[in-house]
Amino acid sequence: MSGLDRNLAPKTRPMSGKRTALVASLDIGTSKIACMIARLKPCLPSETLRGRTHAVELIGYSQIQSRGVKAGAVVDLAACEQAVRQAVAAAEDMAKVRVESVLLSVSAGRLQGQLVEAAADIKGGAVTSADVARVTSAGMHHATGPGRTALHALPIGYSIDGVKGVRDAKGMVARQFGVDMNVVTSDTTVVKNLMLVVERCHLNVEAMAASPYVASLSVLTDDEADLGAAVVEMGAGTTTIATYSGGRFTHASGFALGGHHITMDLARGLSACIADAERIKTLYGTVLTGGSDAHELMSVPSAGDDELDVPQVVSRATIANIVRHRAEEIFEMVRDRLADSPFAAEPKARVVLSGGASQLTGTLELATRILNRPVRIGRPLGFSRLPSEAKGASFAVPAGLLVYPQYAHLEHVEPRHTRQLRTGTDGGGYFGKVGRWLREGF
Repeated sequence: MSGLDRNLAPKTRPMSGKRTALVASLDIGTSKIACMIARLKPCLPSETLRGRTHAVELIGYSQIQSRGVKAGAVVDLAACEQAVRQAVAAAEDMAKVRVESVLLSVSAGRLQGQLVEAAADIKGGAVTSADVARVTSAGMHHATGPGRTALHALPIGYSIDGVKGVRDAKGMVARQFGVDMNVVTSDTTVVKNLMLVVERCHLNVEAMAASPYVASLSVLTDDEADLGAAVVEMGAGTTTIATYSGGRFTHASGFALGGHHITMDLARGLSACIADAERIKTLYGTVLTGGSDAHELMSVPSAGDDELDVPQVVSRATIANIVRHRAEEIFEMVRDRLADSPFAAEPKARVVLSGGASQLTGTLELATRILNRPVRIGRPLGFSRLPSEAKGASFAVPAGLLVYPQYAHLEHVEPRHTRQLRTGTDGGGYFGKVGRWLREGF
């Protein structure tokens, strides 16, 4: 686990703006595993997505039912490995390429963002790149407690002799230099086991990223990020949140409740098997009650094995009530998390929902009422050749991972030479391996 020494998840190198690259993303979720392979081609910035240097051209993708995962964390290594192999192979077959490394999302492990201020005296007069790296590294380690791994260390702004709001401090004269940063951490065991599954498939983990952050890279416009926004990624086993202010990613949080809990509530409430409950949720799941269909009746197969069991008859209103109670609980928890984040100080900021559980009928109205903010459903933006099934909110995370390398330059990365010392001279660590995931010059 050399890539995780010193509590920092693997990070990818910043991309060259002039090179084409092949990238692969892997989203190991509670209900589905998605793999996407794309070519990143240099492009001119667009009006709405000014931060992107490359166009994302999808060449292969797959989604299969997840196995061995609970609430975003691996609980059965062998089952999860088998599912990951199947998902990657299917995407490779469609793309007609073989991938050596993947970008990996993390939604579990009690994701938490912490705003940290770090400062140091400057001896030489002017701030150098080494000063920036030294202070940022100190801040990151300070914010990463025992048993936690840093997924992101993103400077938000700098200060010179106590004066804040400096965008780029390099070259400026100062006695004291400081950095404000957002450090996003997860439980180390969750991160290590996700890496272990991928390693067992003979793939390298090129980088790991928090699910709500990469979802925001895929669904937010630059204007929304500038004005302030929160992206709520509603998965099957977890709900995770990323907040933006002034165009910067300022906070992250998450909890282990999601769409799968709605399915389980339906299974219990209707005495149905889980597969039937999932089907009912997908076909008839709504958080809206009332209207003409409230009295509409439908039969639900019994959960028992006995073929003589009589299907029970339930109303659409009964189903809607079960769904609504759990959805309300999820949004109330989102509301509490947002109240404890920098988002609370952004009165005009909006909320963007992504993830499979955001697609229930009436979610928008319910979220708007509980969060008391403008809300929209977010779908992947700025992708070419995206098939219709991958255009929805449930693909925000794997699509966002494909965008992520373009934003790698914003993050603090520990100096390479210290990593090389940690990985040893045999080249056995992630950073000692020759076969890198960026295949240049396509």
